Amino acid sequence: MMSIFRRLMPREDRFFDMFCEHAKTVVEAAEALRDLLNGVDVQKNCERIVTLEDHADNVTRDVLLAVRRSFITPFDRGDIKDLIQSMDDAIDMMHKTVKTIRLFEQSSFDPLMRQMGEEVVRAAHLVAAAIPLLDKVGANAQRLSAIAEEVTRVEGRSDELHDQGLKDLFVRHGGAGDAMAYMIGSEIYGELEKVVDRFEDVANEISGIVIENV
Repeated sequence: MMSIFRRLMPREDRFFDMFCEHAKTVVEAAEALRDLLNGVDVQKNCERIVTLEDHADNVTRDVLLAVRRSFITPFDRGDIKDLIQSMDDAIDMMHKTVKTIRLFEQSSFDPLMRQMGEEVVRAAHLVAAAIPLLDKVGANAQRLSAIAEEVTRVEGRSDELHDQGLKDLFVRHGGAGDAMAYMIGSEIYGELEKVVDRFEDVANEISGIVIENV
């Protein structure tokens, strides 16, 4: 009875506008992260990520407030909260990476770090492509599932780059080499891996929404 009632009542659709705004912000932050890893305006792009993370936090708060105030939501309230928070975790992890880069005053980055930056951008664009499709989950279920699977593949490639990067660091800085360079490099590799992991969390949330609503 409740499901029939929900279908008859007008739903609050501005959630999708907020989701898309957040996804756009995450893409911009991912592109700034890629650029700084390529050595392009490192400090400027660090500042940009900080600013974008603040904006994403504001959008997240707006979504959580709307969940409390809306009578009818497009899908389960818990799923809405989990989705936006998983998206926010991705940009939060980018911000944490920036903090590490600034703390250790890094201005040049390993080729494999730069490749991981490309994977971050790829994952961000995949999530941004998926978010508008949630407006019509049933009609877009197949496409949403395909995007989620592709994000998982991106995460797998990122893991491989992370592992190879650590091996490369050890070869260059292990043993009697530069222990500090190894520590800093491994920290950055680890945080980049976690950024992509957070995108996989978003993909898992999307898959769960598809399963529950189709």
